Amino acid sequence: MVFRSICTNFSLREKLVTFGKAQIYLAFLSFIRNFAGMKQVRPKKNLGQHFLVDLNIAKRIADTVDEPYGDLPVLEVGPGMGVMTQYLVTKPRQLKVVEIDRESVAYLKGTLFKHKGQDTIIEGDFLRMDLRELFNGGQFVLTGNYPYDISSQIFFKMIDNRDLIPCCTGMIQHEVALRIASQPGTKAYGILSVLIQAWYDVEYLFMVDETVFNPPPKVKSAVIRMTRNNVESLGCDEQLFKRVVKTVFNQRRKMLRVSMKQLLSDQELSFIADSQFATLRPEQLSIPQFVELTNLVEQAIPNAKG
Repeated sequence: MVFRSICTNFSLREKLVTFGKAQIYLAFLSFIRNFAGMKQVRPKKNLGQHFLVDLNIAKRIADTVDEPYGDLPVLEVGPGMGVMTQYLVTKPRQLKVVEIDRESVAYLKGTLFKHKGQDTIIEGDFLRMDLRELFNGGQFVLTGNYPYDISSQIFFKMIDNRDLIPCCTGMIQHEVALRIASQPGTKAYGILSVLIQAWYDVEYLFMVDETVFNPPPKVKSAVIRMTRNNVESLGCDEQLFKRVVKTVFNQRRKMLRVSMKQLLSDQELSFIADSQFATLRPEQLSIPQFVELTNLVEQAIPNAKG
């Protein structure tokens, strides 16, 4: 889902007052009145849009970009009507936003970015962008209220461009945030946990209630921060590492001597059967152990890379 900004109808105002959020609504009305002449953007179901209406939360999310790279440019994904952007533009650093919704782009160009350069707003799909073209090939902090259905793809793109993105913050589905931050031995520990934590330190910052969106989503959200760790090389073939992690977690309840049959022949499985990993399940393995397992697979299969 996309978390963006707008709160205008009476039914939503009633709900906010009911939940003791009258001050939030009044503050948001003040934000809207600044752009009273502009046609407001309505949430689009086909884009999974749920507009954030709590300005306090919007500011808290915007402020997550301040540490530990407060001097780098910022790229915001999916700004919508700019409920979070309004706080990002006040920071003394370069800001660009990428938005796929044409109506939202038009709104931003007529409001928050009316007097900004045309290259500040990029209309397009973040997943299709060449990130090296954004800030002359320089590093930047990635942030946003990320769409539920493509948040994992966004983070995989982050990993592929980790030399450009030393820090990523933002709001995602609560359940996904728990997976990303989970440690070995927990039920939530999985593919996202391993692949992201191999390159980034993850902080679960705070949870966001569904009542502060219009329309309210059916699940809670959470804000996280991911910061590059000191790992420059995994010590194994990276593509094969991804393949091994995804393969064993696709059968997470099975021991590795069983789940690895998807990659290895019976003869090749002897490398695993004779190792410490044979009777373990994937959620029990740390990242260094996944690296060791990947190297075993590479020894077992001469053409196993990638």
